[in-house]
Amino acid sequence: MRAVAAYLRLTAKPRMATAGAARRRLAEPKRPAPPPARLRRRHEVAARRVEGFEVTTVAPRGGASRAVLYLHGGAYVAGVAPQHWTLVGRLADAGVRVVVPDYGLAPQCTYRDAYRLLTAVYGDLHREVGDVVLAGDSAGGGLALGLAQTLLDTDLPQPRLIALVAPWLDLTLTDPGVPAAEARDPWLSRAGLVEAGRAWAGGDDPTDMRLSPVNGPLAGLAPVHVWVGTRDLLLPDALRLRNRAAAEDAHVEVTVVEGAVHVYPLTPTPEGRTGAREVVAAIAGSDR
Repeated sequence: MRAVAAYLRLTAKPRMATAGAARRRLAEPKRPAPPPARLRRRHEVAARRVEGFEVTTVAPRGGASRAVLYLHGGAYVAGVAPQHWTLVGRLADAGVRVVVPDYGLAPQCTYRDAYRLLTAVYGDLHREVGDVVLAGDSAGGGLALGLAQTLLDTDLPQPRLIALVAPWLDLTLTDPGVPAAEARDPWLSRAGLVEAGRAWAGGDDPTDMRLSPVNGPLAGLAPVHVWVGTRDLLLPDALRLRNRAAAEDAHVEVTVVEGAVHVYPLTPTPEGRTGAREVVAAIAGSDR
């Protein structure tokens, strides 16, 4: 984990360290990574268009009775990365059907486009499978929780579980604990994230629960499980969500790993491998 942190500090942190860097990142071409060949060899991989966006399904060849709608991270400016496909493959290995929407990214798209897409995909998946988990990492984790909150006002049921890896829960990052967390984080910077969040909000109030679900309702939600490290800028908001849940008698479990960086279950580290096993077991509903 220390080696990964050092690498991130040198390579990844400068790319979003300032508002100007974030604006340059927003202007870059979007280059999502397609499902790798090894994933296609092991599982059935299919793609379709929903609301104008591509949605990829990775399913075990023997079929699956459970499904997860997985929303990738990337600060709403970057598409699916190889690390995401690795976790998707592990979920499919555990017998879970994984649906991965390639939701539009800022600045070309905003959260409004994403919610239209995700509500449609979730509804289709629930009608087809029934047992659905909502999951996501980083920006995708915030989007997953926001989607679950919006479901409270629809006829669609809650998922079985909401599994969040280091979710971005507050676009404004104004929690009093954020400055100290930023000093420990080798990857994320508040200035860059706030700029990316502003583009994703598309001129709307960034404190809206669809953008900052830490402000949204917790009563009536499915159980929430969060995995986050202590060297993560987003830790204070995860703890704030846990504290709110305790006060409101909602079910939010937060696993905090000492010394771990942002989205640590996606990293090639001992902590990452343990975290990935926990995430897969929670989603698959087993001890695999």
